Amino acid sequence: MRRFSLWILLLAASLAAGTAWWLDHSLRLRAETVDLAIEPGTSVRSVAQMVSEAGVDVSPFLIYWWFRLSGESRQIKAGSYEIEAGVSPRSLLRKLVRGEEALRALTLVEGWTFSQVRTALSQAEQLKPDSRGLPDYLIMKVLGKPGLHPEGRFFPDTYTYAKGSSDLALLRRAMRAMDRNLETAWGQRLPDTSLKSPEQALILASIIEKETGRPADRPLVASVFANRLRIGMMLQTDPTVIYGLGEAFDGKLRRRDLQADTPWNTYTRVGLPPTPIALPGKSALMAAVQPAASKALYFVARGDGSSEFSATLEAHNRAVNKYQRAP
Repeated sequence: MRRFSLWILLLAASLAAGTAWWLDHSLRLRAETVDLAIEPGTSVRSVAQMVSEAGVDVSPFLIYWWFRLSGESRQIKAGSYEIEAGVSPRSLLRKLVRGEEALRALTLVEGWTFSQVRTALSQAEQLKPDSRGLPDYLIMKVLGKPGLHPEGRFFPDTYTYAKGSSDLALLRRAMRAMDRNLETAWGQRLPDTSLKSPEQALILASIIEKETGRPADRPLVASVFANRLRIGMMLQTDPTVIYGLGEAFDGKLRRRDLQADTPWNTYTRVGLPPTPIALPGKSALMAAVQPAASKALYFVARGDGSSEFSATLEAHNRAVNKYQRAP
């Protein structure tokens, strides 16, 4: 009897040692990396089967019972995972329980147009191109903003996403981020602003974004436009003209372009254009609603990224001669 008990103890110790070895033993993969996508509501048994079918050389039965016996099987999170060489049953479960998804990142840049955003989406790694082939108006309808022009509606930032997730989901996040930032900025507008709505603030912010190469100049650039709007003076800003020209713009703005009327030509039309012209960042949004206190009505680029501001046409012409027409 004593010998039998000893045998049982030795067997149990052997099984425990073998189990411990297996739990920390590297599993073989049938590829350099293996992608595993777990949908919400997937059963533990199905997850085990999917692990094997995805390319991990392991028995679904064994991995299932490890998940169950660990006591953590109900904590496995849905998501898109990337399994790499060296993974063990223990580290695999840890990854799934922690929800350590395989993430990629895409940066939407301040000043980009929606066309540039769409190009970036189409080139993003492992991002499902659900928007491909959809016209702009249908994209906005899918995002819950039917009839709204897409320009300037997405906040420029870096967005992480799981492999295989939809580009429409990323756009929705960027759209909501812009809504939040615009709401915050509008809530901090100066009481004497000439802007009538958050929409106008967004449009003006997009112009400020395109007009400034130097962040410190944004409040002064905003003051020029605010002063012009207040007295009914044309904004006369080149980026709006370029936007209105669309694909016809060849990189050089000519006098005839300034005279060609489009809804976005602020040389031929008073007030703000009908839509934003680019993605404005947070500082451009704040500059639009909190412009610097100045009497400036004009500005011209100095050539070093900064601008010269003037309150009179005479002073502006001198600045143009100095910085733009100098030999």
